[in-house]
Amino acid sequence: MWTIPNQITLFRIILIPVFIIVFYLPISWNHFGAFAVFWLASISDALDGYLARKLNQSSAFGAFIDPVADKLMVATALIMIAVDFQHWYIAVPAMLMIAREIFISGLREFMSSRGKRSIVAVSQLGKYKTAAQMLGIMGLIWQPDYDIPLIFFHFPHEILMFAAYAFYFIATILTVWTMLEYFKAAWPELKGE
Repeated sequence: MWTIPNQITLFRIILIPVFIIVFYLPISWNHFGAFAVFWLASISDALDGYLARKLNQSSAFGAFIDPVADKLMVATALIMIAVDFQHWYIAVPAMLMIAREIFISGLREFMSSRGKRSIVAVSQLGKYKTAAQMLGIMGLIWQPDYDIPLIFFHFPHEILMFAAYAFYFIATILTVWTMLEYFKAAWPELKGE
């Protein structure tokens, strides 16, 4: 149970209170610090999956706790963004994304009880949704209000914020789309056919 991938996953859960504390620290770089913690959690998610396959350390506990850790971190970040921005156009997508995760988790549990979990397995579109969601969330956590110095020029912070909003709204569209796709795929089983 205490494999390296599982320890990395548990580390990701431990990062959640760290993320919250850093976000609310009364310092000038609190948003960037919270972004860095969220980024570290995102990297650890990719790393634990890679190591589980590479080291042949996949486990039942890992299969259970990995998506739980992901959903806890993302839901926490979405709630914090909604509270921080205090605009309906941030809060409604956050609510949709959290509701979708709860809905899909319940749907997958139901389909597993019927021995048909593969019908609602993660789709390619679901992976695109996750990628857009993570990029949008990271940008909205950071909220850079200064240009980013690169090697030969400064990258305008307005472009980064535009990209964050764009990814966030793309993720919202894909959230609804994939939820409907999974529901449609499971509908015959839900009807009892």
